[in-house]
Amino acid sequence: MVYGYIRVSTDHQTTENQRFEIKKFCEKQDLSVDVWIEETISATKDLNKRKLGRLIKRIQKDDLIIASELSRLGRNLLQIMSILHHCMDIGAKIWTIKDNYRLGADITSKVLAFAFGLSAEIERNLISQRTKEALARVKAEGKMIGRPKGSANLSKLEGREKYILQRLTDGRSKSEIARRLHVHRDTLNSFITHKGIMSDGIEVIEI
Repeated sequence: MVYGYIRVSTDHQTTENQRFEIKKFCEKQDLSVDVWIEETISATKDLNKRKLGRLIKRIQKDDLIIASELSRLGRNLLQIMSILHHCMDIGAKIWTIKDNYRLGADITSKVLAFAFGLSAEIERNLISQRTKEALARVKAEGKMIGRPKGSANLSKLEGREKYILQRLTDGRSKSEIARRLHVHRDTLNSFITHKGIMSDGIEVIEI
């Protein structure tokens, strides 16, 4: 399959110039576009939200995508490299007209694929390392990392203050109350502390 890919960023831009370039190129190469993919969207948008992302997922070996230039595929190098690497990994081809890229199954493309993959891996490792260093610095400063244990489930107990207070007053254990409310005992403890509910039957109102 031969796909003609056209992308513009705004409604004020026209797709006709790109379509004309691709048609003219295909005539010289004795090719015919089987499917046209057109979209009006910024290349900075997540690839999964673009038609190109759906095309990349279904593209098969020996399929060819033709675009006017690499910038139509993505706005940053890492995104473009990811697209090219995926296509070359499954044996699909991407050609661009203005940049004169011919990425396929030849040795040059394989070298480029390796370089693209290595660059992407290095970038991921650098991001991971920077994240670890930042977390280590925050931890060394004594700051809390992430949410307190059980905080994600505190909302489940909202509005149940009187129930909890009554059960504590009746002498029910926190473990039993937690089971009835379908939360962990630590979550119940955090909620009791947060709301100022005392086990001796005294409710402290926060101001």
